[in-house]
Amino acid sequence: MNKFYGTGVALVTPFNEDLSIDFDGLKRLITHVSNGGADYLVVMGTTGEAPTLSKNEKVKVLAKAKEFNTSGLPIVYGIGGNSTQAVIDEIQDSNLEGVDAILSVSPYYNKPTQAGIQAHFEKIADSSPLPIILYNIPGRTMSNMEADTTLALAKHPNIIGIKEASGKLDQCRKIASQRPEGFLLISGDDAMTVAINELGGDGIISVLANAIPEEFRKMCHGSDSEKNEGLAEVDKFNEWMYAESNPVGLKNLLKHLGICGDQVRLPLLRATAELDQKIKSLL
Repeated sequence: MNKFYGTGVALVTPFNEDLSIDFDGLKRLITHVSNGGADYLVVMGTTGEAPTLSKNEKVKVLAKAKEFNTSGLPIVYGIGGNSTQAVIDEIQDSNLEGVDAILSVSPYYNKPTQAGIQAHFEKIADSSPLPIILYNIPGRTMSNMEADTTLALAKHPNIIGIKEASGKLDQCRKIASQRPEGFLLISGDDAMTVAINELGGDGIISVLANAIPEEFRKMCHGSDSEKNEGLAEVDKFNEWMYAESNPVGLKNLLKHLGICGDQVRLPLLRATAELDQKIKSLL
């Protein structure tokens, strides 16, 4: 699974002023991250505001992402949810030609036990025509997928890795030290990219790499000094990306970089004037 080593960019979904999808902006974004050294693209993750897009819009975004991916980067597509059967149905109903893997978030709201989380992903992996990358983000799901659960799932032949955004380095260390050969440990937290890679991690699925992909290339592929340079640049922006929820700060940064507008769909709101000025000053 070397194709998923390095920087995966969790692409935003650009919107026009009327909140329709801005496909020109999406094209500029994919060109920007591809030229900046991204290793693969992640379509319809949380950063892409997937919960606010209709099924038809998701189909169009994936189709356009494939069209604009002239560099031929691998594509990971986000399909997750808190109904196991609904996730399976969506995978089976989607046109996955040209997609390399599925990123699927741990079930939210239901608050299943660890055994329930394991059964959920095993059922999905059994049914999926593509390999599954697990996604653990307790800050959104309200339940942590523990290291023992991840390690049990890592034995499944169709589960190839995990995007870990628990913020727990001890948990990441346990996964890194006990995982089967070839199982990917991918950071889900931009600021922890270097720390997780030093534990044996395999890179990052990143928010900020939409804007500054070169810094993540340094952190994943560069010398020690380049890794420190990249991390310093990420640390400068990272706090403000989440001050008013993701991807509000990121889209504001992309606006200032001239890549796409800063429109988001409700219940999110555009960056406040205070956040706008703070991000502008950082540039």
